[in-house]
Amino acid sequence: MFHVSRRSATLPLLSLLVAALAFAAAQARAQNGPDKDKEEPPFHEYKGVRIGMTAEEARKKLGNPTDKDDKQEVYSVNDNETCQVYYDDAKKVFAVSITYLGGKAIPAAKNILGAEAEAKQDGSLYKL
Repeated sequence: MFHVSRRSATLPLLSLLVAALAFAAAQARAQNGPDKDKEEPPFHEYKGVRIGMTAEEARKKLGNPTDKDDKQEVYSVNDNETCQVYYDDAKKVFAVSITYLGGKAIPAAKNILGAEAEAKQDGSLYKL
């Protein structure tokens, strides 16, 4: 006659339960994906203009450009700030370049880039 103790019967069942919980936890983590805070850049838009917007939408946000061609538009915000908006072949924004020429409105590099940028000898900052 074959005899199975209660302990030896529950051990495989308990192992199966632990494996199922581990698998469920891994699936939940995979569905949530990477941490969204780490994927998002700290600087999302400039005066309402975002990457992927149409040229018409960008103009509604920024007004009339001071200089314009098929691939880019230049906006003079004030004496110390200019903005260039670049468009792809589908007339959608693919890059925005902001130039600050002094004044108190200059944001810290860390607030835009998410990390400090080292200033060059001429005082300019550049980081990709």
